[in-house]
Amino acid sequence: MRVERWDGGRIRERAGELAELLADTVAGGASVGFPGPLGHAEAVAWWRERAAATAEGRLAVWAALDGTGRVAGTVSLAHPDKPNSRHRAELVKLMVHRSARGRGLGRRLLTTAEEAAAAAGITLLHLDTETDSPAERLYRSAGWTRAGVIPDYALSPAGELRPTTLYFKRLDVRRPGG
Repeated sequence: MRVERWDGGRIRERAGELAELLADTVAGGASVGFPGPLGHAEAVAWWRERAAATAEGRLAVWAALDGTGRVAGTVSLAHPDKPNSRHRAELVKLMVHRSARGRGLGRRLLTTAEEAAAAAGITLLHLDTETDSPAERLYRSAGWTRAGVIPDYALSPAGELRPTTLYFKRLDVRRPGG
């Protein structure tokens, strides 16, 4: 698998494939912001909105491609627009297609985003994930710190209110000459 950073144009070009990944993630039960079932047109529209955010510099998106060039996963960093928060970013939409799970791709995408954030001078990352989800194990094993739980935070793909767990990670940013 190779991981590439995609600009807004590439996201628009491949929105259909990205939509298939998003729909597969939701169908697999992951709480990534959508109740199920997620239609293809809705998923394509969502990704096209992300293309605009990427073009504006508010979002960075990486896509993992399998040996055939098919999208197997994504991860994104959302950058705040407030001047007092330029040191941090939110990790969003870490998704791995069900057919590609169990091979370390989630960790590779997470590491890619963390390393890119540190290289950009970001010193703090944060995220939220469904409480007791498999994603929690990944974040804890990668050194993320649990900050707390918010009850009844979002609907699961099955339509049930579920809690979310907040995590953060301080990054070791190496300054030039430091």
